[in-house]
Amino acid sequence: MKIRKRIQIRGVVQGVGFRPYIRNLAHRFDLSGWVLNHSGGVTIEAEAESDVLEQFLTSIPKEKPVHSFISRMEIADIDLAGDSGFEIRVSETGEKPTALILPDLATCPECLAELTDPENRRFRYPFLNCTQCGPRYSIIQKLPYDRPNTTMKQFRMCAACKAEYENPDDRRFHAQPTACPDCGPQLDFKFTDGKVVGRGDKALLLAEDLIKHGSILAMKGLGGFQLLCDARSDSSVKTLRKRKNREEKPLAVMVPDIETALQYADLSQPEIELLTSSEAPVVLVRQKKNSGLSPLLNPGNPYIGLILPYTPLHHLLMADLQIPLVCTSGNRSDDPICTNEEEAALKLGAVADGFLNHNREIQRYIDDSVARIIHGELFMIRRARGYAPLPEGQNMRSGKSLLAVGAHLKNTISVSDGSLVCTSQHIGDMSTITANLAFESAILDLSDIYRIKPEQVLADLHPDYYSTRHAEQTRLPVIHIQHHEAHIAGSRAENNVSGEALGIAWDGTGLGSDGTVWGGEFFHSDDSGISHIGQFVQFPLAGGDTAVRDVRRSALGILVTALPADQAEKWLVKLNVFTSEEMKNLHLMIEKKLNTVMTSSAGRLFDGVSALLHLRKKSAYEGQAAMELEFISDPDEKGAYSFSLVDGSPFMLDWRPMISEILTDIDQNVPVSEIGGKFHRTMVNIMISVAKEKGYQQIVVGGGCFQNKILLENLISAGEANGIKVFWPHHIPTNDGGISFGQIAWVVGREGK
Repeated sequence: MKIRKRIQIRGVVQGVGFRPYIRNLAHRFDLSGWVLNHSGGVTIEAEAESDVLEQFLTSIPKEKPVHSFISRMEIADIDLAGDSGFEIRVSETGEKPTALILPDLATCPECLAELTDPENRRFRYPFLNCTQCGPRYSIIQKLPYDRPNTTMKQFRMCAACKAEYENPDDRRFHAQPTACPDCGPQLDFKFTDGKVVGRGDKALLLAEDLIKHGSILAMKGLGGFQLLCDARSDSSVKTLRKRKNREEKPLAVMVPDIETALQYADLSQPEIELLTSSEAPVVLVRQKKNSGLSPLLNPGNPYIGLILPYTPLHHLLMADLQIPLVCTSGNRSDDPICTNEEEAALKLGAVADGFLNHNREIQRYIDDSVARIIHGELFMIRRARGYAPLPEGQNMRSGKSLLAVGAHLKNTISVSDGSLVCTSQHIGDMSTITANLAFESAILDLSDIYRIKPEQVLADLHPDYYSTRHAEQTRLPVIHIQHHEAHIAGSRAENNVSGEALGIAWDGTGLGSDGTVWGGEFFHSDDSGISHIGQFVQFPLAGGDTAVRDVRRSALGILVTALPADQAEKWLVKLNVFTSEEMKNLHLMIEKKLNTVMTSSAGRLFDGVSALLHLRKKSAYEGQAAMELEFISDPDEKGAYSFSLVDGSPFMLDWRPMISEILTDIDQNVPVSEIGGKFHRTMVNIMISVAKEKGYQQIVVGGGCFQNKILLENLISAGEANGIKVFWPHHIPTNDGGISFGQIAWVVGREGK
């Protein structure tokens, strides 16, 4: 018996060749009907004998395009239409969007083969793509995902491209950004005087010549400008650092292929798979000694951020030059990356020696994602290109439209329509006007694409965060969520944790509900919410936020808390941490409580120990002192220091015995690698001991301290040895880039699953 069904499919089903896939599948089963895009996803009407139609329905999720994701598939019986053939119909608009936007994808092997084939009409064309690769999120202006709704609408397809676009048997069938040298975007090259001196392939060759001569190129890429130079050249890297005002923070390096990557780094199989994935993030890997890369790329850091070419333009550049290139964001310090020529000329004119531009508009800036492999699994540090804005936490249903504005550092924003949570690309630190404007633009951007009108705004407790102030100005109900509770809520939601778990949030700074600076916190968490149950013994930070960079101040606060006054004074003199005048002024600040805050921060504890070991007195960038402590530490050290747990509400984790024993080791000239290893082992022992003492079988962690590979991997192993399951963030950053997601998770948790 012949029947007809309407199939509504929601998820990542636009921009991945889903409609041509359905059309070809329908032809295989000899069905009649149609398929079309709409703002909510894809609609199919199919008519055939009942057994044939059932086979068709079963095949849809099994054989779907590799980059697609089906979140919901609704099937209903409808009346027969008696149509003949199966067609792709023109997209519908008007419905509230619920289709998911696909991230930008790295160049696929088929397109790469065309790029390097002299007989192909797209030979050396920097903007070729197909349904399996190329720009998506960086060019889309609204749903449904069709060419008129992207920044490619200005480029009218030539006859040859249109024929491919309309051919169901071609892999460019309905590939919205498709183009060729005759009808698509083009390159041009300028020196800093702004005069175009080359177009097309000549522009690329001029840019390459600039790099060969040791200069710095600003290149308009997929989601913004990038700054490129020879990664082997000390002088080029030094010049870039000076001009960009990026003193010591590591710089990413692009290499031509995975074979070259293996020359510079010791790569595990999961790291190789991540580097070569369609997401193509920067991957932090252990650099080989004497690799030939400039030591100025990552001073004091055994890891290097490697990335492979992910656009045709990158592939051409790397294939021609065959050298490793610094590949860093095209921005001034703390600003978002530039996305258009005028902005780049203004802000990068004093940084770059030349500009490689193109005339495809970038709808929104998107940095490269940064990730690493921890315990054999993906661990996200900066979530942007390749991942944003795909949703996480599929079970986070709140019943309300929500806007979460995140934190101050590493800001992201998240929106929810009540059943779907999308987190923006990395926005950055809210310390400049341009970053503030980018934050506001991201809110409008995601809200507009999905036509979400928030009913509530979720913000941090800290009243001075720009994000919090913005929330207060929306005239909508605002829920203030404690920073570390958001960390734990996000980690629970991403891992779909159920039941009771010990939440451990360790980071540098977050305003606590008692008005002090938290950062070494323990929580009871379950399916209905999160409550604070314990923290590290607090210590003073003279100068408040100044101590984030001047890590000696953390050392001072630790010593005056852990030791009697005379012994603290003795050690400060012995370690030569401060001049006598500095010590006098800082002691006065602490005694008089002048510009001094109390903190329980685990991040500042890491900083303080780093300073005590003379690894770092002042950090050139956030987290540097703690990172250098990690890098010198023996990860296999089994020794540990003492600590105690003091009952109370909240309980106090007393770290002071550990500091006394560290000082004894320093006095006895114990190697810093051993001291660092014992410190890390102690921090792991603290977490396991609290879980066992309080009767938890599950630990959920969050916060920037867990970017530390030694800390997290040893915690996971210790948990396995003690029958305790450890959950940590994977796709959502454990640092403050995950706060906005966690804020929505906190609200959902309060409402119950």
